[in-house]
Amino acid sequence: MIEKARIEDPPLILALINHYAAQELMLPRSLNDIYENLRDFFVWRDGSDVRGCVALHVSWQGLGEIRSLAVAEEARRRGIGRRLVKSCLREAKDLGMKRVFVLTYQPEFFKRFGFRHHPKESLPHKIWADCLNCPKFPDCDEVALALDLEGEGDGDEQG
Repeated sequence: MIEKARIEDPPLILALINHYAAQELMLPRSLNDIYENLRDFFVWRDGSDVRGCVALHVSWQGLGEIRSLAVAEEARRRGIGRRLVKSCLREAKDLGMKRVFVLTYQPEFFKRFGFRHHPKESLPHKIWADCLNCPKFPDCDEVALALDLEGEGDGDEQG
């Protein structure tokens, strides 16, 4: 079941994200960062255990970022990641966002939703504040993709 994260979830979210960060498949997060941004997170629960997570972060006027998408290895290939992203896209539309972007090592996954390559340099400078704490700054090797939400359906995948 997908729902908004609760106060007991940050240690479970941290373990899930940092499992993949240790494999250099995504960027690490700190427990403090997850607590401070807990309202951004959706989780997929299997009983009382968090088996998937994603965050929708408000970045700037009309702009949001989908970040920290992770699904437990034993739960992959079951559509959980797709449903988590769709939850973010619905919320982005409900908030009135005009565009959502991702910085990712998995661009093909996001392209299925209609995301397209987007030059990092054209993103507002405000989003780079988070990058200052990244171990890869200033040599970011993530791919930037964006999706315009105006005129979009309900967040279903394209093609």
